[in-house]
Amino acid sequence: MEQYLLNLGFGNTVVAQKVVAILSPNSSPLKRVKDEAKEEKRLLDVTHGRKTRAVIITDSNHVILSAIQAETLSSRFESLVAEEEE
Repeated sequence: MEQYLLNLGFGNTVVAQKVVAILSPNSSPLKRVKDEAKEEKRLLDVTHGRKTRAVIITDSNHVILSAIQAETLSSRFESLVAEEEE
């Protein structure tokens, strides 16, 4: 099985098949999820000091913060899924 990489910005990628959810960071429950992940050393910040615009949850329960809009990441993800199905 070929693995596709989802571009998270600034040269950072994640294996697309490992992504469970791509979320906007604005809700209160996500703040708790980020805090718990940071406490348990499961938080990856790939924003390069910029504002967090998307939160990615992986199947290994890691939480990734990205500076790329959630909608942009979702469309990139959909493109990869479409490639995989071809």
